[in-house]
Amino acid sequence: MKKFLRLATGVHAPDIYLLTLLGSKLLSIPSHNRVIALLGERKSCFKCLPFQASLQNTILMYNTPPFNNNDCVTVVTLQDGHASKSEDEDGSPKNVFLKNLNALYRFIYPYACFGVLIATTSNSLLPVEKLADLTPTFFIGLLKPLVPLVLMHIYGVAVNQVADVEIDKVNKPYMPLASGEFSMETGIAITWISALMSLASAIMLQSPPLVLGVIAWLFISTAYSAQLPFLRWKGNSFLAAVCMVFMCGLLPQVPFFFHVQKYLLGRPMEITKPLMFASAFMTCLSVAIAFVKDLHDVEGDREHGIQTLSVMLGKEKVFWLSVYMLSTAYGAAVLVGASSSFLLSKLVTIIGHATLLLFLWHRARNVDLSNNESIFSFYMFIWQLYYAEYLLIHFVR
Repeated sequence: MKKFLRLATGVHAPDIYLLTLLGSKLLSIPSHNRVIALLGERKSCFKCLPFQASLQNTILMYNTPPFNNNDCVTVVTLQDGHASKSEDEDGSPKNVFLKNLNALYRFIYPYACFGVLIATTSNSLLPVEKLADLTPTFFIGLLKPLVPLVLMHIYGVAVNQVADVEIDKVNKPYMPLASGEFSMETGIAITWISALMSLASAIMLQSPPLVLGVIAWLFISTAYSAQLPFLRWKGNSFLAAVCMVFMCGLLPQVPFFFHVQKYLLGRPMEITKPLMFASAFMTCLSVAIAFVKDLHDVEGDREHGIQTLSVMLGKEKVFWLSVYMLSTAYGAAVLVGASSSFLLSKLVTIIGHATLLLFLWHRARNVDLSNNESIFSFYMFIWQLYYAEYLLIHFVR
């Protein structure tokens, strides 16, 4: 197991100083006649102090995102020549299970998984026209498609991490594959299992919109990440944005909307105003997510020859392009609300989107583009805007 530490310069034995990465937490860390003690907070030093007990080398630093670009990942070897391990690696089934469960949780990008669950659930409610539609059978039918949804999401993040493991060692060294918590074989197994199970579960539901949606998701996820001829679309800014439009803007919405409309409520498939608005708005929001996502990966992308828009134009231009794009979307949403003939719809749509626009500009003015922590915080804020929109779309009438 690798640990994420950085040797500080100008320090001599016998005291060894280790510079922490941003976000590190100190566990009980005994080592052979030494123990590491915390001396400070952010970017602080750890000092090896004498420790009289006879203990094995058990050093491990667990880190959480985001990291600054000048942080590096180094496997540190103690003076006695042994690499460190975690103190709680006692091999018990419980500890191994909890450790793997925690790694799997981080592996699937929970905030993105939560986002597609909200998107799908919200859009599945758009075809509902009256309270009589909300029967127990409807809610059971609403839950079933969430199984292939989660599985296809896991496939998307898994194939991306398998393909980008070397890049993630620079950009995201805390991820399970990059850190060594998961082996490459484990990552590949998760990728194949999630792909096959998502397709199988969609076929079992006997819903053509769902099956087509899953197939489209699997193809676009593969095209985005896989290092195969004519694929690896993430290396092209335009194609990368197209992929995000489908994976965040269209596929979590359209197939599930038609599935509920036709195969749960028994109505003919038709495109409604709320669906058109949701698809258009989320398309714009998804492109902004794609652009901001790459801001804190510039160093690793440039090193591996991935020509994202942030690499080509620079962080500042891409950041403000994303902000202006989102502002345009919110402005359009206010106009859509103003055109509604329903007073409640008009008020909620106008006030809700205007408020989110103000929050957006407040956060944007306080972003430090030289600090990856600040960039990542803004990126997560955009995901919060993504979540909030799925409440507001129900008032678009």
